[in-house]
Amino acid sequence: MSSKPTYILAIESSCDDTSAAIMADNKVLSNIVARQEIHEEYGGVVPELASRAHQQNIVPVVDVAIKKAGITKEDLSGIAFTQGPGLMGSLLVGGSFAKSLSLALDIPLVAVNHMHAHILCHFIDEEGFDKPEFPFLALTISGGHTQIVRVNSFFDLEILGETTDDAVGEAFDKSAKVLGFPYPGGPLIDKYAKQGNPKAFQFTKPKVDGLNFSFSGLKTQILYFIQKNVAANPNFIEENIADICASIQQTIINILMDKLKLAVAETGIKQIAIGGGVSANSGIRQALKDAEKKYKWKTFVPKFEYTTDNAAMIGIVGYYRFLESKFADSSVVSKARIEF
Repeated sequence: MSSKPTYILAIESSCDDTSAAIMADNKVLSNIVARQEIHEEYGGVVPELASRAHQQNIVPVVDVAIKKAGITKEDLSGIAFTQGPGLMGSLLVGGSFAKSLSLALDIPLVAVNHMHAHILCHFIDEEGFDKPEFPFLALTISGGHTQIVRVNSFFDLEILGETTDDAVGEAFDKSAKVLGFPYPGGPLIDKYAKQGNPKAFQFTKPKVDGLNFSFSGLKTQILYFIQKNVAANPNFIEENIADICASIQQTIINILMDKLKLAVAETGIKQIAIGGGVSANSGIRQALKDAEKKYKWKTFVPKFEYTTDNAAMIGIVGYYRFLESKFADSSVVSKARIEF
């Protein structure tokens, strides 16, 4: 038998980052991300501009990923790509490229759910990072999603709760916009929050049944709070920026942690893994580590580069799907919305 590893080319193009990675089994050989700066001018992602940029970026990004991995395209065993969820125009670019290349090389095509990838990124073989054991609870938090998922196996996932309106990442970014921060503003709230008092200002947590979330009311509450205080004192934001950011961030963290505690109580599962772009937030990471000590949880925080959209996380799902021969054919369609 040959000991040659399974080489997977993975492509991620769900939003505004074009990414390609090469996996050798469950190890990352390369993980290249081309970011699109153009959206900063508009204060958010413009779908039409995003899909055009993907068309420009995809060939060079894939080329660099293959070269950096030290292999040739003929070494590839299969190609994985993001089928959805995401922006339709962006998804179509990655999907069309993946289909064409798999056809040209006559190798299997693997369709991957973007949210599934955020969860399974913990199974990338990285020194110093433990892998969760099944079953575990996954908190996926990003600009477009907020979910608590029970993960029974690589392909048996059950959504226990999700947002009924806005995602947590949107709550961060819209709050940042109200404060006058450039897009994306979430990381800036995190930065200022480190210097502020999280109890300086009180915001009401939404009352939502079960394990579901809601952030639209909090967003509106923050907007009115800022407008009211700026009307009374035009320098209110700049005089209190650290305390405002710390208070907003702490409220969001409390909402997430309350639901996680409820999920643990209901399921009895004490292994918690987080994923998605918002899991890069230092306050959320710290809250999880504190909960690990306080409640005897075992928590899993991904390597920083696997939190935001990247192809390595698509590659790890692609690898496990490849092993099970869960292949797609050329009739597979990209989907803006998709279930596990």
